[in-house]
Amino acid sequence: MATFAVTYSYANGTAAARDTHRPSHVEFLQSQFDGGRLLKSGPFGPDEAPGALLVIEGESKADVEALMDQDPFFRNNLVEERSIRQWNIFFGADGK
Repeated sequence: MATFAVTYSYANGTAAARDTHRPSHVEFLQSQFDGGRLLKSGPFGPDEAPGALLVIEGESKADVEALMDQDPFFRNNLVEERSIRQWNIFFGADGK
């Protein structure tokens, strides 16, 4: 499996809708974490534009895209921009 960095930028004016869909979004991410596909995730800091970084394992970019299409935030049009990029880890690749 390869590792992919997924970034989300949230659309302006969607904070209330994100709050509404956050429980199902967190449930989706928790299931991916429990299944070993989601390695790390979290929102950007308060001084940054609203968004998040997720580190996902997948067979291919298309595989990760299909998985992330299932995220309730994405399904409910709360993600203004999403990028999925294969990430070749050099330092920390052995889990240290």
